[in-house]
Amino acid sequence: MQLKPEQLDAHLNKTLAPVYFISGDEPLRVLEAADAIRAAARAQGYDERDVLTVQAGFDWNSLLAEAGNLSLFAQRKVIDLRLPSGKPGDAGARALREYAQRPPEDTVLLITAGKLEPAARNSKWVQALEQAGVVSFVWPLDGNDFPAWVQARMRRRGLEPTRDAVRMLADRVEGNLLACVQEIDKLYLLRGAGPVDESDILQLVADHARYDVYGLVDAALSGQAARSVHILQGLQAEGTAPPVVLWALAREIRQLAGMAAAVSAGQAIPAVLAKYRVWANRKGLVGNALKRLPAGQCHTLLRQCAALDRVCKGQAAGNAWDELLQLTLQLAGKPVLQGPGQAS
Repeated sequence: MQLKPEQLDAHLNKTLAPVYFISGDEPLRVLEAADAIRAAARAQGYDERDVLTVQAGFDWNSLLAEAGNLSLFAQRKVIDLRLPSGKPGDAGARALREYAQRPPEDTVLLITAGKLEPAARNSKWVQALEQAGVVSFVWPLDGNDFPAWVQARMRRRGLEPTRDAVRMLADRVEGNLLACVQEIDKLYLLRGAGPVDESDILQLVADHARYDVYGLVDAALSGQAARSVHILQGLQAEGTAPPVVLWALAREIRQLAGMAAAVSAGQAIPAVLAKYRVWANRKGLVGNALKRLPAGQCHTLLRQCAALDRVCKGQAAGNAWDELLQLTLQLAGKPVLQGPGQAS
């Protein structure tokens, strides 16, 4: 049978299949699905575990040999087969089909693999695994699913987040599941279980700074020049490294440049925002910036980022904070006159 990753826990609470195949390109979710299967197996007395990693020259006969090789001290075992490429080759496909046709008793085969192409998902060896046990494909979380995943993860940790807190954390980690888990764990360690609102995320997530680079980017995008300068000065006063600030600005400008080029080619702004997977609560902000900043100006800002990078590395003359001020104000649509030595 096929199950979604979120259906695995309910399945494992009821039964344990002889074969599990977990495939996807979200390493954290693949790992956690595999961990849940291993934990369920241990709870049912599968005390022995053999790990096989498929690499160049791997002998697929070793899989069948392990299946029939119980130790004197263990009645049940898990064969943990890692298939990083998701491509077993002809020999592997034959071995997996043969195993699935006659899975041995007292053995659970757990296969974790990278993302499979559509043709591979319909191959005979995958179908054989599905008939013998459980197949679960782990897909990347999209813009709508990710906040729900964040909320569920926070609640699992004992946190009770507001909708705004969930949205802000989702925005901060930008779809990086591992980073999100680390921030949630840190939030729990610092505050303990209980309610979490937007102010808690602002205070405790990321670097705990009073001013942060994300706020700087959003202020500049919205054209709030005075607030942008205030945040930039706060970052400088708190000792934030100039390359960190440049990284945040350059990342946003690089994406803006790509979107602006698409808009100038005739694509509608809503379609471009959807294509670039801009979060719903930032669509207005980014959309207004696209109306204000043409493609040519975005590319000029990108060239300034490259020049500023050389200043930050000591490879060009100039004051990094002065250059960051110029870049920030130009992104905000309020450029100031340049002094000697500043980037043009």
